[in-house]
Amino acid sequence: MPPSRRPSDLRDERGSASLEFLTAGFILLLPIVYLILAVSSIQAGSLAVEGAARQAARVFVQADDTSEAADRAEQAIRFALSDYGIDASSATVSVACRPDPDDCLARRGFVTVTVETRVPLPLVPAVLSIDQPLGITLSSSATQQVSRFWGAQ
Repeated sequence: MPPSRRPSDLRDERGSASLEFLTAGFILLLPIVYLILAVSSIQAGSLAVEGAARQAARVFVQADDTSEAADRAEQAIRFALSDYGIDASSATVSVACRPDPDDCLARRGFVTVTVETRVPLPLVPAVLSIDQPLGITLSSSATQQVSRFWGAQ
């Protein structure tokens, strides 16, 4: 038969369960909240570069000449990245054309636009002498074909 507890023994433990619950809750909850913030930031950046590359390739192949195509692609990239709160000046953009790299708007040619940017992790300060906080580099490419009727009037 277990020894009986005295009422004075029970009073010594009052309030400790709630304190233990709060402490354990914060220790477990904070990393989960940070993980959700980090994954959300990375996902938003991923959607931004994918949408920017896709829209830039689409408007590039519909332009009348190469300079207009480059301007339209730049504007599409700026809009797509700004929708997700990413500074477009931090993005690196490259355009590749096949089969003729010198004539991007040749009929039935292919234009590939690649957009790359760095998405900072939330709540991470700049480390050591690096001017920018830690982040993840995200890249996306999109390819569109120039219409076989391009230039036909």
